Amino acid sequence: MDNFVNEKDYKLLEKDKYTFFVLKRVMGGKCNLLLSNHEDIIICFTESPYPIWIWTKDNISNDKKDYIYNLIKEKGLLNNKYSFNIKYELYEYFINRAKEDNIDIKISINMFAYDCINPIKPKNDVPGSIHLCLEEDINEIVNILELFHTELGLDKKDDYSKDAEEFIKQKNTYLFKNENGIFVASARYVPNGNLASISLVYTKKEYRRMHYAEKLVYEVTMIAKELGYTPMLYTDAFYIASNKCYEKIGYKLQGKLCSIRIN
Repeated sequence: MDNFVNEKDYKLLEKDKYTFFVLKRVMGGKCNLLLSNHEDIIICFTESPYPIWIWTKDNISNDKKDYIYNLIKEKGLLNNKYSFNIKYELYEYFINRAKEDNIDIKISINMFAYDCINPIKPKNDVPGSIHLCLEEDINEIVNILELFHTELGLDKKDDYSKDAEEFIKQKNTYLFKNENGIFVASARYVPNGNLASISLVYTKKEYRRMHYAEKLVYEVTMIAKELGYTPMLYTDAFYIASNKCYEKIGYKLQGKLCSIRIN
């Protein structure tokens, strides 16, 4: 296994470009762990609290699966400090292999990956407007990030100020301001290649079921599309209402993977 990736690795990910969009984006940057055999295995870990991404070619052999299991075990990663984003076939092997070591692995999130080739304008005419986040909005973004990660229970940090500053610099983060001038929802797009992932989709609890997120996601989707990107996003399979919302505005299911943790 090499400690670097090359063009061959990026080409390997093309088949799984939706499900492993984040891996393709982060493995070109600074990583605490980056391993690849440039054939059928890529392992990437940026830093805590983010997950470890493990890409494998479909129908990889059990010998290779066992090799991956033992590799991450040797790296000291098989504990409850880390989560892993992997394909279901690797999860099925891991859960049985881990039992031999008295380790209990469980799925924490079943993830769906969608794309949106032809956005559909929402039927609900929601009063309000979208707002591009500027420097004066940093406290609002920090608040949204705290609410978002606390509610999901994922990627939690003590301070989100640096993230908020970076989002504002990138000029790709938006808020929805309702008719009373209150910021009620957020969304952003993150480009990589010809795709743009829609993320940070969040509506404050007291303003849910008012179609704000549906309107904002559509608008941000259109911005990404008009810039020449194919919009895509990840969802939790169990968030049925959110998935229906995305499907209403034209998002189509393209792939599935799971996030696992040591119980």
